[in-house]
Parts: sequence; structure tokens; C-alpha cells
Amino acid sequence: MKAGELRDLASDELLQKVKETRDELFGAKIRHATGQLEETAKLSKLRRDIARMETVLREKREATK
Repeated sequence: MKAGELRDLASDELLQKVKETRDELFGAKIRHATGQLEETAKLSKLRRDIARMETVLREKREATK
């Protein structure tokens, strides 16, 4: 998801999206460890998505101060 799309979301929605993506990353790590994950680039993509969401959340928090 792009940062512009994330900035359009409310903070609550963004927090929920971060939680869902973290859960998805956990599942992907388990599948990778057991050799069932075929698309290993997904791990990097999910980590970058989480970082992008956390950055937008931090920006929103700073803007409200």
C-alpha cells in the first residue's frame, strides 16, 4: 500500500491495518521456516509495509501535538 493511501486512513484504521499486516508477516515467517513459502520476497514487502504504516502513524501523532 502506498503512503498516500495510508495517509487518507484514520488512525484507528491504520492501527488495525498494522495489526493485520503483523499477523500476516508472522504467518509468512512460519511458512518460510517450514519451507512452505514460495514467494520469499513477501517477507521483505510486508516488513516495508509495516514500516511505512508506522511512519504515517508517527506523522499523524506529531501533527496533533
